[in-house]
Amino acid sequence: MSKNSAARGHATKLHPQKKNFCFACGQDNPQGMHLKFVQEGNRFVCNFRLGKRYTGPPGHCHGGIIATILDDAMSKLNKLRHVIAVTSKMTVEYLKPVPLNKPLRVESHELSKRGRRLTHIAEISDANGTVLARGRGTFIIIDPEKLFARR
Repeated sequence: MSKNSAARGHATKLHPQKKNFCFACGQDNPQGMHLKFVQEGNRFVCNFRLGKRYTGPPGHCHGGIIATILDDAMSKLNKLRHVIAVTSKMTVEYLKPVPLNKPLRVESHELSKRGRRLTHIAEISDANGTVLARGRGTFIIIDPEKLFARR
């Protein structure tokens, strides 16, 4: 994947997908968020706004949606290694309320790789660059042919 290219879905060159129904980034999911990520070097970035359907506290985003955005941003990093990896563990720091109907940005980067274990981090920030939420995730590289085989 080249610098500053679109990163749709979770497929890789080695593991293509016909459709993307991912709730966060799936263009084929009519009820999804339709987040559009772009690769910038070894990071993935998405600029977005959240509408009232994602309300938690009045005027602000629900914590589960915040976790979803961070998880999806971190999972995009698996594309850099051309692997499919699933979230094994994730922690979220909710630093400040994430507002609705305001410009937001999520950015992710890899911290480390050890065997099949990848460690990623992502942050959601506002238009001023203030970090509102941060996630750290552990992803395990899998063989999708074995894990998702039809029986």
